[in-house]
Amino acid sequence: MQNDDFRKIRCEKALHKLPRRFPYRWDLNLYRGCAHGCVYCYAQYSHAFLGNGTFARDIYVKTNVIEKLEQQLCSRSWTREIINIGGVTDSYQPAEERFRLMPDVWRLLIRTETPAVVSTKSDLILRDIDLIEELSRITYVNVASTVTTLDAGLQKRIEPGTVSPERRLRMLKAFRKTNASTGLHVMPVIPELTDSLDNLDGLFRRGKDCDVDYLLAGMLYLRGTTRELFLEWFLNEDAQRFERFSALCRPGRRHSQYREMLYQRIQHLRMVHDLRGDYSKAMETRFKQTQDCQLEWFMDV
Repeated sequence: MQNDDFRKIRCEKALHKLPRRFPYRWDLNLYRGCAHGCVYCYAQYSHAFLGNGTFARDIYVKTNVIEKLEQQLCSRSWTREIINIGGVTDSYQPAEERFRLMPDVWRLLIRTETPAVVSTKSDLILRDIDLIEELSRITYVNVASTVTTLDAGLQKRIEPGTVSPERRLRMLKAFRKTNASTGLHVMPVIPELTDSLDNLDGLFRRGKDCDVDYLLAGMLYLRGTTRELFLEWFLNEDAQRFERFSALCRPGRRHSQYREMLYQRIQHLRMVHDLRGDYSKAMETRFKQTQDCQLEWFMDV
C-alpha cells in the first residue's frame, strides 16, 4: 500500500467504553481497517458503517486521535483504568510505520500513569520497547501476540499481511527483558487447518520457550460477514476438507464432541508445558511490582 492510499478521518473521542469491566473496559483503535487481512477476522463487518471500501485494503487513519486521547486521559473524571490498545484493528499494522501514532500514545500513558494491554501480529512494536519499558515501571502493561500456526506457508494464506510466526515469537521473547507481562494467543484454532496435535504442541512449546506469563487458546467462532467470507475462502482453499470443516463448525452433536475434544487437548498441553490459561496472576504480580518500584524510587529520592 502506498502512503497516498491511506484515507484520513477524524474521531469524536479516542477511548470507547466496553460493556464489561474486567480485565479492561476501554478500547483504543487508531485506525479503521487492518492491512493484515486475516481471513478469520471478526471485525470485517465494521467497514459497512463507512459505506465503501474493504476492511483489509482501505485503511482509515484517525488524524486527531492523539488530541482526543489526551483530552480523555487528562480529564478529572479519568481514573486510570486499563486500556486495551487495538481491540478491533492492529495498532502496529503497516500504516503505523508511516503515521507513528503509537509513540505519542505511550508517552500519554506514561504521563498519566495509565495501565494498558496491547496485542499485535507485528514486531514493529519493538520500535517502542523503551517507552513500553518506561510505562511498565510505573504501572501494569501487557504485550501479547497471536500466533495460529508455525507453518509459515499456511500463515501467509490465512494472515497474508502479517510478519512470520518466528518474528512474532522473537518479539515476545524480547519483551521478557522488560517489566511488562507477555502472552501468547493461540486463537482462533481452525478445524482441519491448525488444530493438529503437532501444531498446537509446537505453539505451546514455543510459548514456554518465550517464557510468556500466559497462553490463551480458543476455537474459531464465525458469524456475520466473517462467516460468509471465511467459508468462501476455505472452499477455494481446500474443497476436499471443506465438508469436514463445515460439519465441525455447525451447531450440533458433532460440533459439541469436537469442541470437547479440542479443549481437552488444549488443557492437556497446558499441563504438560506448565502454562497458565489467564492473565489475572500476571496482572496481579505486575501491579505489585510497579508499586514496589515506585516505593524504591521514593526512598532513593
